[in-house]
Amino acid sequence: MSTVVVRLPALLAEHAEGRRTVEVQVPDGGTVGQVLDALTEARPRLAWRVRDETGTLRRHVNVFVGDEDIRGSGGQQTPVADGDVVTVLPSVAGG
Repeated sequence: MSTVVVRLPALLAEHAEGRRTVEVQVPDGGTVGQVLDALTEARPRLAWRVRDETGTLRRHVNVFVGDEDIRGSGGQQTPVADGDVVTVLPSVAGG
């Protein structure tokens, strides 16, 4: 098993008992999708804020493995390794 650290912004941390970081376990050779599955299984209040009912990332949510945006590197199929940091961020828009 691999341990992955998930970082959450304050907006999402309120749905994870106030925690800004959460460790999850995924099988060796796991993916971002498996990280999100483990995160939302442990913290169900996060589930619909991160992905829609079909399991697709919401448009306004960005996910990074290290510094790399997963939208350009395989989406939820992006591989993760033991010790990786996955950051979940809402998009920022302004005028």
